[in-house]
Amino acid sequence: MIIDEVAVGTVKGPGETPNDYLFIAPDPERRVKHGEFVYYLATVDGAECEILGRVTGRRPVKLLPDSFLADPAVPPASVAALLGYESDATELFEITVTVLGYHSPQMGDFINPRVPPIGGAPVYIAADALLGQVLSKRRRAERGGAYIGSLLSRVEGAVPIALDVRGFTGTHLAIIASTGSGKSYLAGVLIEEMLMPHNRAAVLVIDPHGEYSTLQEMMNLSEFSEGNYKPRVRIFRPDQLRVRIDSLTVADLRYLLPNLSEKMHYQLGRAYSFAQRSAKHGHYTLEQLLYAVRQTAEGKRGEENGAEEDDPTTGALTWRLHAALSNSRIFHDFENLELEELFKPGQCTIIQLNEIDRREQQVIAATLLRRVYQARMDTAKGKLERGDPSHLAYPVFCLLEEAHNYAPANADAVSSDVLRTILSEGRKFGVGIGLITQRPGKLDGDVLSQCMTQCIMRITNPVDQNRIAESVESVGRDLLKELPSLSKGQVIVSGASVNTPVMLKVRKRITQHGGQDLDAPAEWMRWFEQDRPAQEERAAAMYVPKEITEEEDGDVLWA
Repeated sequence: MIIDEVAVGTVKGPGETPNDYLFIAPDPERRVKHGEFVYYLATVDGAECEILGRVTGRRPVKLLPDSFLADPAVPPASVAALLGYESDATELFEITVTVLGYHSPQMGDFINPRVPPIGGAPVYIAADALLGQVLSKRRRAERGGAYIGSLLSRVEGAVPIALDVRGFTGTHLAIIASTGSGKSYLAGVLIEEMLMPHNRAAVLVIDPHGEYSTLQEMMNLSEFSEGNYKPRVRIFRPDQLRVRIDSLTVADLRYLLPNLSEKMHYQLGRAYSFAQRSAKHGHYTLEQLLYAVRQTAEGKRGEENGAEEDDPTTGALTWRLHAALSNSRIFHDFENLELEELFKPGQCTIIQLNEIDRREQQVIAATLLRRVYQARMDTAKGKLERGDPSHLAYPVFCLLEEAHNYAPANADAVSSDVLRTILSEGRKFGVGIGLITQRPGKLDGDVLSQCMTQCIMRITNPVDQNRIAESVESVGRDLLKELPSLSKGQVIVSGASVNTPVMLKVRKRITQHGGQDLDAPAEWMRWFEQDRPAQEERAAAMYVPKEITEEEDGDVLWA
């Protein structure tokens, strides 16, 4: 459909690359912004098509004379009018456009016709209705759609942008932003959309700061209900978390016991294998693992007595294992977080890891992800029947806050390997990963590059900007230049979940945001107004001097 609209400029000629062209625009209303979408008309296969492009450069070619600007106290337009100079005609801009092509409904993507615009051809601003149809792969409230905001260059709400849920759950997602830019807010919006009646996803959130508990409001809001459907949000707090000891790998155990000697590493590996072989139904306890350490020690006296009493390696290893596992509130002989409790369609499960040691956080995440991946793989291959505790009949999506802690760059973490495995193989078995980080420079580059949908918010650190440029191929260089200037709540989305990279403003959350920064000045003022008088009164009561008689005084002195 050809949109009858007044042209905003005229084609000058080709740009620096074969995919660019230039046009000249007076643009007194400042309509042709950086990142704006424009089009020219071309005949493709006998039909006239709108060839869409994105503005990637804007250079002035004619402005008011310098003499008009010399005195800041005098408006330049007044000087121009006095001299009979038409000031509106002085502002001309050379606009660079990168061609996207025409949108093919059959292909679901843009097709570049390789037909450059003719010099002198008119260039038009793309209509809101056109952009609403071609930028998003899904529509708002459509099954598989996640409405997260609207196009930044247009009036808020004029061009809604809905991500393709299949796109980011199947090929993984990265949310990247500096602190305070709104990454957790955006993640909350995505979770809201995934729990809507038209999606009903099975979502797990690894929450190291306790920011996502407000999502429980969804269970009582009409926006998320339809017929007999209501979403469920389950929160597992630190004191509720359990990791069964026999679900730990030897790599997990070594990670929990840093600085082991080579002999200890060797002995732990032997003991782990012994415990697995000896376990009934695959389950063993801490005491059985410690027994395996003694049984596999070099120089043991016999099956009954175990290792020699004076073997320092065995003694040190058993002591360290006992200290790390028995003194932890997380690791348990028999209890585990069951997958059937964590994952259900229409349920968001939040694993709160605040107040838990960093290494234990990584082991918890690694263990959960490993079990989920194995369960989905075994279920897909028909190795598990319905009723088995590990049977997982539907795809799942796991969202990790502070992802750089679970897959750090240039450092080892026990969770890194399982993340790499899922990111490269998980799509075959329906395990999607979402990574949220404020420091992409500290996140493993291979891990980041596997996330095929990217939501990038304000980034000011040059190291982080370079990591994004190196690892994210789908974002145009022109949009990467926008990263330092983005405001809170503005995001560049690119990759598999949209038809082309777009800049948008995130919609308002339906539930409250749980990640607000503490208002320190307000807290100080509240304390002085409310708490301080009461505390001073209590303090004064504690130190009321007691009147002491002469006899009591003597008793005190000579007691």
